[in-house]
Amino acid sequence: MILFIIKVVFCILLTAACYFFSLKLYRKYKKGWLNPLYTASVLLTLLLLLLHIHEDTFNSVNVVFNQFLQLAVVALAVPLYKQWAFLKKNYKKILAGVFCGTATGVIVVLALSQIFHLKQQLLLSLIPRSVTLPIALTISSDLGGISSTTIIFVILSALISVMIGPNLLKQFGIKSKSAKGLAMGTSAQLLGANRSRIWGEEEGAMGNVAMTTSALFLSVLAPLLIYIL
Repeated sequence: MILFIIKVVFCILLTAACYFFSLKLYRKYKKGWLNPLYTASVLLTLLLLLLHIHEDTFNSVNVVFNQFLQLAVVALAVPLYKQWAFLKKNYKKILAGVFCGTATGVIVVLALSQIFHLKQQLLLSLIPRSVTLPIALTISSDLGGISSTTIIFVILSALISVMIGPNLLKQFGIKSKSAKGLAMGTSAQLLGANRSRIWGEEEGAMGNVAMTTSALFLSVLAPLLIYIL
């Protein structure tokens, strides 16, 4: 029992060390491809291989991180509460933008699954890829998907969106503060919301609201998707 606790504590400390090192690296060089979610994952994987830490040993840490994710789900209500007045004032733009973005993400996944003949379980793992990770894992589990696959594609989707999203918005001449925040929050979740804050208060608020609202939309649609699929 003591040995198990030591292993769990070591894995937690190793994970935290990788994240804070990657965060420091990102803050120093300010490069999108150095985002801590990506670099910390790569660094942690390399260390696990070098230290010969067995997969089952590291998976035992998931119990701890799952508890944090459950807290994160509850914390998603905070941005909505803080921006409630702003949300009521702009609810039409928010609902239209977020619903279209979330629905488009699901439709694209369904279309690609038909083109590339994806297996059912892989399809179910990809459907929630465009919402924030805690909600995506819950939806993936309810649909019958693979949690690890969902995690990979949620992170990749967010990283790609936050890296190319600002340039795409600029190239298409989209200058609306609300539209920029909604686009980044819906497509890149927390990373997009954080990126939107750099542009300004309204963009950041819209990014926060879009991140949370898109998760709520897909959560409501999940039972319907189970029935359809």
